[in-house]
Order: sequence, then C-alpha cells, then structure tokens
Amino acid sequence: MTSQVSSPAEQADGSIVGEQRKPAGTKDVRRLDRVIIRFAGDSGDGMQLTGDRFTSETASFGNDLSTLPNFPAEIRAPAGTLP
Repeated sequence: MTSQVSSPAEQADGSIVGEQRKPAGTKDVRRLDRVIIRFAGDSGDGMQLTGDRFTSETASFGNDLSTLPNFPAEIRAPAGTLP
C-alpha cells in the first residue's frame, strides 16, 4: 500500500513534512522545439561515421535533421606524424 500526499504541510521551523522526493539520479525532462548538436574532430577520428550513425538513428525516431559537414580545404598528415 502506498500513500500519496496532496499538499505538503509546513512546520513552524520552515521544514516541509510529507513531501515526496524523487529517486536519486532522476532528472526533469524538458521538451525542446529546436536543438543544435555539434560533433567536432577530424575525419580520421571517426567524425564522418559518428555523423552518419547519428543521422540514421535520429531519423529513425522521426526527427527532422539537417547536417552541415565541413571538409578541410587541404589534406595534410595529422599533427606529430611528420618529422
């Protein structure tokens, strides 16, 4: 049997009695109309694959998605690989 408190009572010292608390580790959920997510890194680090997989997954949930890949103007070796 569980009991629910419709309105918590305030004691003389200001503390609230009867308030139900959220379990540890829970967060409030907010619904957003627009979100920007940026993945940053080099193509060799798996950024193209990350963007491709994210696109596929979010589209499968019915979300509208727009991507803007930014390819470098020149191809060069990663930092620290050349003498």
